[in-house]
Amino acid sequence: MGKTAFSVVIPAHNEEKYIGRCLRAVISASKYVRPDIVEIIVVANRCTDKTCAIAKRYGARVLVNNDKCIAAVRNTGIRAARGNIIVTVDADSLMTKYSLAEIRDKLESGKYIGGGTNPKFDRMSVGIACSSVYVLLKLLPVMIKNGGYLSGAMFWFYKRDFNAVNGFNESLISLEDMDFAVRLKKHGKKRGKKYGTLKRSYVLTSARKFDEFGDWYLIKERKLTKRIFTGKDRAAADSFYYDVR
Repeated sequence: MGKTAFSVVIPAHNEEKYIGRCLRAVISASKYVRPDIVEIIVVANRCTDKTCAIAKRYGARVLVNNDKCIAAVRNTGIRAARGNIIVTVDADSLMTKYSLAEIRDKLESGKYIGGGTNPKFDRMSVGIACSSVYVLLKLLPVMIKNGGYLSGAMFWFYKRDFNAVNGFNESLISLEDMDFAVRLKKHGKKRGKKYGTLKRSYVLTSARKFDEFGDWYLIKERKLTKRIFTGKDRAAADSFYYDVR
């Protein structure tokens, strides 16, 4: 591949409703980094719908991983990636059009080890807003311990640094994203680089979890939320993530 080559990795479990929009957003963002090369990888996880067919129609490489572990699904795509810059975004999320260009500029500046992206929900309510604050408060001790806010949603980094931190932790059933952000930031600190957050770009993500469970669910079901936040509770993760659809 060329000097600057992106691999955009998209985990997908029965995402026929969303995957087309996600891929169109990536293709749109690709126009702003030409002549750089953008590879799209969809990692199909236990798909029984038209996800794979739609992904192939848009020119994506389709890989399969059937683990009930999002860390393993992400790792499958990233390890197979041909690009030197990795971006991983969920199938129900849309990157904005300048995302890849901003990521390239930040990484090539030499100041950043990588980082994350701020999300915006495709709909908002009082319940969703309060739930978002509640989740941030639950994560606050980890953030304080690690020197401040750590964005997630859509991660971006060089593949060599993914390899250096041994990828996403497959022993975690949930909260693998926060764990990865913490380890990537520590790795960057050793190399004199910062963990960054995109400023111009963001991720528009679906509010489907709130549609499925209710806008106040995370607050009403605080015991379940606490179990999810251990990262190790299989039953809790299955009930909220892996066995929903």
